[in-house]
Amino acid sequence: MKCIVAGREAATAAEFAELALGTPVELWLGVEGETDEERAARLDAARDILADPEYSELPDDLVRLAARAVEDCPDLFNVVPLARPAGRRPARQGVAA
Repeated sequence: MKCIVAGREAATAAEFAELALGTPVELWLGVEGETDEERAARLDAARDILADPEYSELPDDLVRLAARAVEDCPDLFNVVPLARPAGRRPARQGVAA
């Protein structure tokens, strides 16, 4: 099955998302090993895009894309809790265990 967005064929899921959103997925998710400076620059660029009237519908597009992913690939979300060693409680966010 071919995935065509805006007249272009997407070869991968990431390419589909990029074509659907009009921005690279890495802009929103980051990349492994990015420095603090790279992360700050990426987030600044993302904020600029969200402030641009041309992208005013982007949050709605993201929600629609996520909903479609959940609907089309429900197995991606079959999450099961991992067993914890006896006697350990989960750490609260910001608090070391």
